[in-house]
Amino acid sequence: MTLEQFVGAALMLLFLADIFLTVLYARAGTGLLAPYCTRAVWALLRSCAKLFGRRRGTLLSLAGPLIVVSLIGFWALGLAVAAALVIQPELGTGVRPSSGNSSTDFITALLVAGNSLSIVGGGDYAPHTSATRILFLINSLIGASVLSLVLSYLVQVYSALRERNALALTIDLMTGGTGDAAAMLARLMPDGDADDATSELGNLVQSLAATKEAHHFYPLLFYFRFEEPRYAVSRFTFVLLDLITLTETGLDSHRYRTLVKSAPVSALRQAAFMLLETLDRNFPSADHYTADPSATWRSRQTYVAATKTLERAGIALQSDGIERYIVGRSKWEPLAQRVASSLGYTMDEIDGRYVRSEPESTVLRSH
Repeated sequence: MTLEQFVGAALMLLFLADIFLTVLYARAGTGLLAPYCTRAVWALLRSCAKLFGRRRGTLLSLAGPLIVVSLIGFWALGLAVAAALVIQPELGTGVRPSSGNSSTDFITALLVAGNSLSIVGGGDYAPHTSATRILFLINSLIGASVLSLVLSYLVQVYSALRERNALALTIDLMTGGTGDAAAMLARLMPDGDADDATSELGNLVQSLAATKEAHHFYPLLFYFRFEEPRYAVSRFTFVLLDLITLTETGLDSHRYRTLVKSAPVSALRQAAFMLLETLDRNFPSADHYTADPSATWRSRQTYVAATKTLERAGIALQSDGIERYIVGRSKWEPLAQRVASSLGYTMDEIDGRYVRSEPESTVLRSH
């Protein structure tokens, strides 16, 4: 084996290991080459999106599909180059055309390698020794296996994306399209009746847990961003965390003790926070988060507006919940803001009751 063939074999093993870790091992943060490829494409699109101004979301919405195509092309090119390095020294001897002279340049080797990896095959060049026949057989098996694995992986990714969007739309509809956690809580407790709220939240726990695990298994989901904020992970997790915080700090602890202390309420908080952590830990290009000095004032104004919404729905409230709400919200809001910024969303797109930072204004943004 020549040095060129040794390098080609090592490169082939490297790309196969990368495909194994990305497709079969399927854990966020793994992969040898794929993370760098996907992050490079995302960084390029994010830089270009700045030129589009308010239309940046249109370009960023193409990130997911473009990254999928780029990753498949990256793997295909890498395997072809690796196979070409192994085949080139055999051109003219172990690998020859059916007629005419044999070219020995790298482009010819790359063409032969692509044909040997393809399940279709074709071309004039064919193996003429036992070693090259085995090499072509191995290449064809690698090509067929990688193709089937990647296609299966993409089906799973888009299936998980559909389920994530269904969850996001469900939560948005439960808020009446406002993205307001208080409106959602009022709808869950009509006339102050919390009998059905626990079961409804329990249904959301299952979908949210599945979405969290999907992002852990399929890192490509990170890059699928939609123009409509209702489908943003940062938005529906924000709504859920705000709803849970309102439930635990705002509702009358005696009248609604069963709901406040229920397992779905606790599970929703943990699952939503874990999903945000997964994105924050593994998604690239996160902007540095700077603490907002007006966050306490904003939380206070949001709580006041929320209590008015709940009171109109006939829901009994705590008299001293505002301070606990502010503390509770401060534990997860910076994380939600950081994830939203990474995906190119502004907080007024994520927070249904976003209040501008001017303390003198007490007018809440209403949808």
